[in-house]
Amino acid sequence: MADFRPIRALGAMSGTSLDGVDAAVIETDGVTITGFGDSAYRPYDDGERAVLRAALGQWSGAEVAAAADMVAQTHADALAGFDCDLVGMHGQTLVHAPRAQGTLQVGDGAALAARLGKPVVWDFRSADVAAGGEGAPLAPVYHHACARWCGASEPLGFLNLGGVGNLTYVDPRCDAPDADGALLAFDTGPANAPLNDLMMARRGVALDQGGVLAATGRVDPDVVRAFLRAPYFSRRPPKSLDRDDFPDLLPSVADLSDADAAATLTALVAASVADGLRHLPSPPSRILVTGGGRLNPVMMRHLAQALPCPVDPVEAVGLDGDMLEAQAFAFMAVRVLRGLPISMPGTTGAPRAIVGGRISDPAASDTRA
Repeated sequence: MADFRPIRALGAMSGTSLDGVDAAVIETDGVTITGFGDSAYRPYDDGERAVLRAALGQWSGAEVAAAADMVAQTHADALAGFDCDLVGMHGQTLVHAPRAQGTLQVGDGAALAARLGKPVVWDFRSADVAAGGEGAPLAPVYHHACARWCGASEPLGFLNLGGVGNLTYVDPRCDAPDADGALLAFDTGPANAPLNDLMMARRGVALDQGGVLAATGRVDPDVVRAFLRAPYFSRRPPKSLDRDDFPDLLPSVADLSDADAAATLTALVAASVADGLRHLPSPPSRILVTGGGRLNPVMMRHLAQALPCPVDPVEAVGLDGDMLEAQAFAFMAVRVLRGLPISMPGTTGAPRAIVGGRISDPAASDTRA
């Protein structure tokens, strides 16, 4: 493939925790990270979050249309004014059922390209699902680049704790992310989504800020043990989850006090991650945590107690845990532009490495697969 100079790419991510839109610029050739640029966060307000909640789990209808319109507007707001050459937009996942109907992310890349005057890469998951993959997680290809950027020399894990938890095992000794043994990735279980839903239902707030409520509660071990008996945990990876794949989880803590319920939902995040380590090819030298969960000291303390290796926020190696997912979609956008794969058998279970994504040019309605 011809030489490709690094370019400035802007990535946007709106996760299943429904907190808002992260936007971040990186400089990359789609293989290595050569620099980091500006970033911004556009939070959802209560009304916007309610629009998204009304559309979760639905494939079509008025609620989905309203969510799509809202996602389009908030992304246009969040991404305006950045100095970049290319945009990678993940959109907002409403349903993820790769073994059934497929996966749905709302967000129109063509409309965004016209509005921003920049080419937009979007619809990152559909090609992988169509080929037989899980369509998630997708960030592992970027985790490989991050591991090499920070100079890691031994296998390590990147743990993202957003609405759903996902773990990437990275062997940085492999030159390319699609090399044999370079990556293994899977969703570990729910992360912040059930806790956030609990806080909204019981306290009318979006999250347990700083783990303050969980810190005052007692973990119910029977709930945690019953949770880990779910068939999902015995499945071999790659594997992925929808935000609401454990509908019995909140009912299982219904009889607990607010504090005990929060403590239990926080503890089971770490328990599911610890359970997932049995699927890795070798013990990781350390686990680097990204996403909102790393800001919850109670969740981090449970992880440190449950895992047999050091656990640190990604800031320990100079990365930005608030923006890593947005940066990942900037990185993947450049890979799609270059025709490089963004998912592979070890990350999504696809039968082969998949490029995926669609590219929309700003001056026309042209969208290239």
